[in-house]
Amino acid sequence: MASENIKEAVKEFILKEFLPDESPENLSFTTALVTTGILDSLATLDLVSFLEETYGIKVAAHEVGVDHMNTIDEIASFVVSKQG
Repeated sequence: MASENIKEAVKEFILKEFLPDESPENLSFTTALVTTGILDSLATLDLVSFLEETYGIKVAAHEVGVDHMNTIDEIASFVVSKQG
């Protein structure tokens, strides 16, 4: 699946699940999610479940963190690398 499609799906999921009153324009693909507190540990696990179910990937415990999950751009790149 194309990276842009993944980015849009992840953005939609984050807005719906964690930022329901936020304007979509305020969440960019480069917005820091973990380091700013938008995603806490439970929210990150919800996101990982979404990624695994939606894209048929498996995410190892050591892959869940700021290195792969801090921005939508990083999340999309991570998903693409797991699919490849």
